[in-house]
Amino acid sequence: MSLIVQKFGGSSVADADGIKRVAKRIVDTRKAGNDVVVVVSAMGDTTDELLDLATEITSDSSPSRELDMLLTAGERISMAALSMAINSLGVKAKSFTGSQAGMITDGVHGAARLVEVTPQRIHAALAEGDIAIVAGFQGMNRQTGDITTLGRGGSDTTAVALAAALNADVCEIYSDVDGVFSADPRVVPTAHKLETITSEEMLEMAANGSKILHLRCVEYARRFNLKLHVRSSFSELEGTLVIPENSKELTPNRLKEIPLEQPLISGVAHDRSQAKVTLIGVVDTPGSAAKVFGLLNEVNVNLDMIVQNVSTDRPDVTDITFTLPQDQGAKAVKRLEQAQEEVGFTELRYTEEIGKLSLVGAGMKAHSGVSFTFFEALSQAGINVQMISTSEIRISVITDLDKLDEAVRAVHTAFNLDAEGEATVYGGTGR
Repeated sequence: MSLIVQKFGGSSVADADGIKRVAKRIVDTRKAGNDVVVVVSAMGDTTDELLDLATEITSDSSPSRELDMLLTAGERISMAALSMAINSLGVKAKSFTGSQAGMITDGVHGAARLVEVTPQRIHAALAEGDIAIVAGFQGMNRQTGDITTLGRGGSDTTAVALAAALNADVCEIYSDVDGVFSADPRVVPTAHKLETITSEEMLEMAANGSKILHLRCVEYARRFNLKLHVRSSFSELEGTLVIPENSKELTPNRLKEIPLEQPLISGVAHDRSQAKVTLIGVVDTPGSAAKVFGLLNEVNVNLDMIVQNVSTDRPDVTDITFTLPQDQGAKAVKRLEQAQEEVGFTELRYTEEIGKLSLVGAGMKAHSGVSFTFFEALSQAGINVQMISTSEIRISVITDLDKLDEAVRAVHTAFNLDAEGEATVYGGTGR
């Protein structure tokens, strides 16, 4: 008997029919002889609707205890409804909140981190022959006893954390597409589905805008050497296996996909959620950059790409440009403007009209022609590049936001990633 953890996103349980369809799928997995633990997200756009409600009530948008209490209601509705649907099919199921399932977090409301997973009640439910249904996205801080949320994509993290703690055989992540694609099929309809992808490549894809898996869940799975299976709840297709790099399962499948002496490109990711800050005329002395980024650290701003250029006209000053999440832009700008005299810059420029494009592939690090093909494709499409960042398995650039989709399609085609047919997107939300 295998232990399978399944996670279903909001689009999979968006309405009563969706909940019934998911319930049947779970019951079929149980009747096949497996123990099953299920993590479920809030129905459809419930979380966004609750956020809208909070905004209508108060202008204070900062994460708080009460906001977490409000937002976790969505997953509690889903878990109870799904458990009822499974029980109606003649199979026993019990629902659990994140705290009941042993998801222990720190005390940071809105973006809590897991510090411990103690799923005793889940073990007990499985021992009694029940299917355990767990509300994703939420946990509890043991010191305060308060309910916390894990941030966007937190249900993915809940599922992987439970799978690791329960020593599950596999963690299945169900969404509204048939697996991991070479690009977002909503932007590139001819994107092809990958049979396998390494956890290292999936980390780069997730970190650079691919929304099929949340970055934190991929990091967690990689740390605990856990296999992920990305599938659609709307079809019976096999989906995509996300396999740790040292897994024996990986090599035979990947060898079939690698053209002889050609780089293996997994896909193209894009991100519309970033903003760009440029500090002009920063005094070019030792410690200037440390001072800038120290200020941003004070307000918990996460940075992505960073570029520093010495002015050709004035060698005593420099320009520093960096990207960050849009939802952190306001507090970053406010803190820097407060310290303008201290830092010594002449002007601050901020824009959200940018997009990030990334090419990812484990086989590209040993092939010099990849960079040329990448930038030639952008050039022929008339795409201007503002910033460049690279790693051994990734090339990322910042472009104008209104050119991002065109850039994604151009690069996807340049690396022969287009499939003959069009990918199917069932739910339309991407989660």
